[in-house]
Amino acid sequence: MLSWYHSCRRDLPWRRTDDPYRIWVSEIMLQQTRVETTIDYYERFVARFPTVGDLAKATQDDVLKQWEGLGYYSRARNLHQAAKEIVDEGGQLPDSYNRLIDLPGIGPYTAAAVASIAFDRPHPVLDGNVQRVLCRMLRIEGDPRRTATRQELLAAGEKLMPSPAAMKKRTADDDDPGEGDPIEDGPGDVNQALMELGARVCTPRKPDCQACPVRSWCRAQAELDDPTTLPLKPPRRERPHVEVTAGVIWKENRLLLARRPPGGMLAGLWEFPGGKIEEGETLAACLAREIREELAIEIDVGEPLASVDHEYTHLSITLHALQAHWRAGEPQTIGVDAWEWVTVEQLDDYAMPRADRRILERLAADGRPLEPDQAGPK
Repeated sequence: MLSWYHSCRRDLPWRRTDDPYRIWVSEIMLQQTRVETTIDYYERFVARFPTVGDLAKATQDDVLKQWEGLGYYSRARNLHQAAKEIVDEGGQLPDSYNRLIDLPGIGPYTAAAVASIAFDRPHPVLDGNVQRVLCRMLRIEGDPRRTATRQELLAAGEKLMPSPAAMKKRTADDDDPGEGDPIEDGPGDVNQALMELGARVCTPRKPDCQACPVRSWCRAQAELDDPTTLPLKPPRRERPHVEVTAGVIWKENRLLLARRPPGGMLAGLWEFPGGKIEEGETLAACLAREIREELAIEIDVGEPLASVDHEYTHLSITLHALQAHWRAGEPQTIGVDAWEWVTVEQLDDYAMPRADRRILERLAADGRPLEPDQAGPK
């Protein structure tokens, strides 16, 4: 497997560095995000924040703006907070699993990945790709979400880590290690080889068993009619659907943006304010009520501008954007963290949820740019 990995692995930017900070950033970004999507975000992020000190000094708005579009924004907020804690403790990323896992946003998988890849610590990772490989190779038929099955997978991963003797050899001075010598492959190589195997060969639906370097040891391939029955898949839960309004609210030539409160979904992002539609409520009535409740201002609601569907992990939404015009009152931070009146040109300076950006993209695609003279009392 390691020979296959060294000859076939993808050339990824975080594999070209031994900088623990950049390895950590990549592992946080790779949570819940495909490699192909992550590459551009990673390169822009580390160009903007080349060191942990640069990240710690940044504002949250700046960090979220660099993260915009990648989703799961709690990752960015936790990364930012962890960078501040690291700088407060001397500026060096902790080099042990137990110290890494104490940082915000770092769980067992990320702690093991960073500890093994950046610091050569023998901790197995258990991401989805590794779980799939191990479940099929060893025919583990339990649910990976259950503690007993996870412990079985963890024990299997630990057996694949280099032995203490091999690790001692690896860290010792060796004038001429031979090609293919086991001391050349550390815990990070083993973990990345398993992840690469799961991502490229032992895939969820159409595994390429003939190309698998460990097929002769794979029990699922040898004993099951369909290896894809492993790992055990939990029944899919139907996600609730929510109808939401958003107000494109004008005051002269400026638009109202509101920042979502800390601690909740999409915390810290700027959006066109609005909220969920209550039963029997029209779009216009919903928007006027939400703006009154969250910002304490009165608006005149105009025509619908656009609607977009968007999916999150736990729910799906249809976001209805409506044109509106400020009528009375000074905005208050009742249900929002902050508010600002901005020009259309300034919208790109703010980190916004993907659904709100899609509203702007839809209007641009339809040849309907935002203009204040489109708004007004109706």
